[in-house]
Amino acid sequence: MLTSIVGTNWGDEGKGRMVDLLSESYDVVVRYQGGNNAGHTVVNEYGKTVLNLLPSGILRSGTANVLGPGMVVDLEHLSRETQSLKKRGVEITPEHLILSSRATICLPYHRLLDVLEEERLGSKKFGSTRRGISPVYADKYMKKTLRLGDLLYPSSLREKVEDLVEWKNLTVEKGYGAAPIKADELMDWLTAYGMPFVSFIKDTSLYLQEAIRAGKSILFEAQLGALRDIDYGIYPYTSASSTLASYAPLGAGVPFARLDQVIGITKAYSSCVGEGPFPCELFGEEGTKLREAGAEYGAATGRPRRVGGFDVVASRYGTWMQGCTAIALTKLDVLSYLDKIPVCVAYEIMGMRCERFPTSIDDLMAAKPIYEYLPGFHCDIRHCRTIEELPKEAIDYIHFIEAAVGCPIRYISVGAGREEFIRVP
Repeated sequence: MLTSIVGTNWGDEGKGRMVDLLSESYDVVVRYQGGNNAGHTVVNEYGKTVLNLLPSGILRSGTANVLGPGMVVDLEHLSRETQSLKKRGVEITPEHLILSSRATICLPYHRLLDVLEEERLGSKKFGSTRRGISPVYADKYMKKTLRLGDLLYPSSLREKVEDLVEWKNLTVEKGYGAAPIKADELMDWLTAYGMPFVSFIKDTSLYLQEAIRAGKSILFEAQLGALRDIDYGIYPYTSASSTLASYAPLGAGVPFARLDQVIGITKAYSSCVGEGPFPCELFGEEGTKLREAGAEYGAATGRPRRVGGFDVVASRYGTWMQGCTAIALTKLDVLSYLDKIPVCVAYEIMGMRCERFPTSIDDLMAAKPIYEYLPGFHCDIRHCRTIEELPKEAIDYIHFIEAAVGCPIRYISVGAGREEFIRVP
């Protein structure tokens, strides 16, 4: 079974929680795009864990975890993340964690360039996490980067670093006017943070091909959501990689593989970190109460998330773009405090009602939410383990979302813990 778990909205939908839950039934979990610019929060026997680079299956000792060639890997961050987990008793070995030799290294100067550009943009900034993701993907497509496999050939690494530094200083020093990058410092960084991972680096295409031939089950874990996809998202307020399920085999290193199912993760309401259009946004007291009830602060940055009611227009589009075969609805319990539940059923754009997600950034910026309200269930549902145990209003809300997006809901989270969920027959 090859399954991809993806976000249907702006990201932050709760993918890590679902990967942690479902990984029990899978042999391998693969991250296939992005870097440490987003976080997946997992609550289990290790307590609350925020993972930025590592697949959420890392917390299960019997599961192999892969960072695929579509990823960009900040080795310093990877070192901190693995060390933190080791201190808590999590197994980190070359059998448990496998790094693709084709994955791109996110270097310190990529972080520097991210900061310099955001500061240059001022009020027009994109809301970057400032972790170097866009600069390193840009360099990847210019064929001006290092890959993890380069660490296996130290005899030629120095020359590659010197060539990159000479080229990059044309931008850092002569463009932004910042202090030049030094090859010696970059080599020291690669030695300190890269060399300890040499034994973890493999040809993951071969590894996964053998796993597929052996009949092993693989779970592909995406970062962010459909609306942050570089091609089909709210460009230019997107990530620099493809966040779609269709990219999973490519980014994982098995472009010949076919997915058996796609599980789209959808929150019971909407949230968003960063700049750009977010048509369903709620402001004032209504927005503040929802943010606090859901503890909506970025896992990677700690930034307060923008929040809104469930967005039918965006969710329908995201579900379609992801090719979802099923939906996992997360954080339904957060809505327990509401007497009436806000749902954005359409947008108003230039005086016209719009029920299709616009492709133009100008239309999205101008879009205003058209809200309707469904009856709330106003009770604690964290103890519920079957859909029949939920109050009628909660069941009606689930059926409304299912009909609105046109995809069956198969999982419902009613709390943050691993076991606080409902599996729908």
